[in-house]
Amino acid sequence: MRIRRGRRRALAACALAAATLLTASGCAGAGEASGSGSGTTITVAIVANPQMQDVETLTSYFTRTHPGIHVKYVTLPENEARQKITESVATGSNEFDVVMISNYETPMWAKNGWLTDLQPYADGTPGYDPGDFVKPVKDSLSYRGDLYSVPFYGESSFLMYRKDLLAAHHLTMPEHPTWAQVAAIADKLDDPKHNLAGICLRGDPGWGENLAPLDTVINTFGGRWYDPQWNAQLDSPQVKKAVNFYVDLLHRDGEPGAATAGFTECGTDMAQGTAAMWYDATSAAGSLEDPTSSKVVGKIGYVQAPVEKTPSSGWLYSWSLGIPKTSAHQQAAWQFMSWATSKDYIKLVGSKLGWSRVPPGSRTSTYQLPQYEKAAAAFAKPTLEAISSADPGHPTVGAVPYTGVQFLDIPEFEDLGTRVSQQITAAVAGQQSADAALTQAQQYAQTVGDTYRKH
Repeated sequence: MRIRRGRRRALAACALAAATLLTASGCAGAGEASGSGSGTTITVAIVANPQMQDVETLTSYFTRTHPGIHVKYVTLPENEARQKITESVATGSNEFDVVMISNYETPMWAKNGWLTDLQPYADGTPGYDPGDFVKPVKDSLSYRGDLYSVPFYGESSFLMYRKDLLAAHHLTMPEHPTWAQVAAIADKLDDPKHNLAGICLRGDPGWGENLAPLDTVINTFGGRWYDPQWNAQLDSPQVKKAVNFYVDLLHRDGEPGAATAGFTECGTDMAQGTAAMWYDATSAAGSLEDPTSSKVVGKIGYVQAPVEKTPSSGWLYSWSLGIPKTSAHQQAAWQFMSWATSKDYIKLVGSKLGWSRVPPGSRTSTYQLPQYEKAAAAFAKPTLEAISSADPGHPTVGAVPYTGVQFLDIPEFEDLGTRVSQQITAAVAGQQSADAALTQAQQYAQTVGDTYRKH
């Protein structure tokens, strides 16, 4: 993880180094988790997040019991990974045997015939117990009742805040805060002279970066992307109010360099004590409670996603593992995936790396482990509450023709969301007003909406 410009340069240097490893097919950042030799090599494309760095660290435990399978990782930052994996799977390339995707891609790709049906594998693997998966997460990764990817971890979103700082200012955080209440607290805690931001929010462009939290704000302010007739609504009063609120809050109380801050950057700020609050993924809590990476262990409180007009506003998301139909090594791929998403793997992470680093939100049995109950006492209950209260079918106040809280379940959203997010980043950077950003975003959205209105 990094802090702003200096760490972005470091990441760029890493990316440049990885680029030197480009294969003929354009695959970057490959690393062998086991030695070369006879046997089957599976290529696993993953996102460079802490939980997946952990699985790389622990893969030697898999290869000890599966000596005939060699694991080759391709690890990329989130936006790059999405693009690379999508291009590979959509074009029928066989370069990846396992891909890290989400509940956005899984149902659509299953419908397109791009993914292998994993239900027979899951049902036929002794002790794997697919019924143990957290139900909302499992349902979001299924198509026609069958699993087409399996959850590595699941998440919603909630607000993380420094209990000690609020106490010092005689402030109280409600269990179900409104955004108005959060903004008022941020105003009082923001202290640039002492390198403390009142709140950290994503400003970095990407449909899975700044649009993830911003869409939940739009929803709970009563905004929506489209009405039921696919008329774009991004220039509506509700959306304008939500986006102006988000941008203004960042300008007033947000982290320095917010336009280049995403999940990783805000995580660093919160863990290093330079942010008083952070609204983001529930999966971040484990890192904040890990003494090897955090200076604020035991000082963080966790409450549900802030709201305005809706009863809840948290998203539903899962980083999951799937097998492209084109993989020539599906059995070996499943053996790796079933290990990485098993009950035993969760126990392995806890015993070897620390129980706060266990992948959250995937299995109900995780929350019954005494060691995890103790390590996750501060955030386990809020995490499960957030996941269970997410409502992808009814994300906002009015009716919508799509499903999804922080994304729309249409293929065009990957490009549309990216374009819109870039306009939002320009507003966060002060290059244009939020209203100007939404004027352009409305045009992008209506172009997509017109294709559905013709159906």
